[in-house]
Amino acid sequence: MTAYQRHTKILATLGPATDAPGVLDELIRAGVNVVRLNFSHGDPSAQAKRAAAVRAAAQRAGAEVGILADLPGPKIRIERFAEGKVSLKLGERFDLVASADAPAGDASQVGVSYLGLPGDVAAGDVLLLDDGLMQLQVEQVDGERIVTRVLNDGVLSDRKGLNKQGGGLSLGALTDRDRELIAYVAQNIGVDFIAVSFCRNAEDMQEARRIAQENGSDAALVSKIERTEAIENLSEIIEASDVVMVARGDLGVEIGDAELPGLQKKIIRESLARNRVVITATQMLQSMVDSPMPTRAEVLDVANAVIDGTDAVMLSQETAAGSYPVKAVQAMARICLGAEKQFHADTDFEAAPRNLQRADQAIAMAAMFLSEHIGVRAIVAMTESGGTARYLSRFRSGSPIYAFSRHDGARRRMALMRDVFPIAFDSRGLAPREAARDSLRVLFDRELLVGGDRVVFTSGDHMERHGATNTLRLLQIGEGGKAVGLGEL
Repeated sequence: MTAYQRHTKILATLGPATDAPGVLDELIRAGVNVVRLNFSHGDPSAQAKRAAAVRAAAQRAGAEVGILADLPGPKIRIERFAEGKVSLKLGERFDLVASADAPAGDASQVGVSYLGLPGDVAAGDVLLLDDGLMQLQVEQVDGERIVTRVLNDGVLSDRKGLNKQGGGLSLGALTDRDRELIAYVAQNIGVDFIAVSFCRNAEDMQEARRIAQENGSDAALVSKIERTEAIENLSEIIEASDVVMVARGDLGVEIGDAELPGLQKKIIRESLARNRVVITATQMLQSMVDSPMPTRAEVLDVANAVIDGTDAVMLSQETAAGSYPVKAVQAMARICLGAEKQFHADTDFEAAPRNLQRADQAIAMAAMFLSEHIGVRAIVAMTESGGTARYLSRFRSGSPIYAFSRHDGARRRMALMRDVFPIAFDSRGLAPREAARDSLRVLFDRELLVGGDRVVFTSGDHMERHGATNTLRLLQIGEGGKAVGLGEL
């Protein structure tokens, strides 16, 4: 009997808390599959050093660890205060000044980073600062000055974020800084994923992909769903993305907390239906920034995302700046394992896509049908780009998918896919039957398969061609790990 492996993937943000010697190695041992470099903070060269350290730690561990570059995007912030912070009282007037020459802030006013803000707001609008902890209602717009009334007592400090309740800000997703960073990470880091913050539509994702490809990157593009406009254009954004992130921080501020749970489920469901990988992010184990244990509410939050079918769950401040980065990853892994025991794979093949145009998609569906109806220990896929593994993983069968590829980048991208376990394997020069024999022997030697186990094996007649998967075989592990054929489609 082989040991159960965690199928849900863990994405951890790097920062000062992970820079100490040995911490990256511990994080990978604890179960990190992909790391996130947050380019909203720190110098790009510092993030490049972290990326190099990740590659070295992954090599030491013999693990496939992806790297995600998270672009800052057009985050609107207030500017700085003369004293660093101010106390605001309910009912007071407080002005936002959209000017490059705005003076240092005080209890009566502060500058804003987005100079077009006066054109996007009107009397009656509510502006949410510091993730909604401070609320202002617009009374009038006077040129570059937005006159507001404070809606609650609170303390406001330098560079806090600003959102408009209900959305409607017109600024684009990609800033000039984002465009520069895409070129930088493509040329200097070779990241596996690029996340576009505050995307509004498919065009935002298409522009980011074009810039990445022009700079020699084949990174997967991640759309961060965190604006009201993104919800309105959800279908087209998902189609234009490789990966979708439920970015619950700013999204929750814009649409309101009450709408967030249902939207999270909708985004996960629609992403899977369109064969996209999906990440659930923000404040998943927030208490572990300062505590060695999560709250019961956080445990339930993570578990519900896993049960809903998310591919990955993300840690942000918990690992980047928290006191217990390794414990946070360990807790996340433990919760995922517990939730997966409650996850009942019940694929509705009647609702699966019809009239498939690609052979590899049809083979993936057939493989999952076999897995669910005759019972197999694992699915083994020969893949060049990782496409076959992605199609396979969209059907939540519960069987591990061992994806063999000779391409480093493909394996690291597959590290984010639920149920998928990427393995380095060079199939060049091998016939499909030889590849089946050798790959199953690898799994047998690693004690991932034992004698008598049945597996579904997928491959193509031409092993080195992208999108060429066209063959499905049902095999059994015989004595000494030898593959015994039971059937072929």
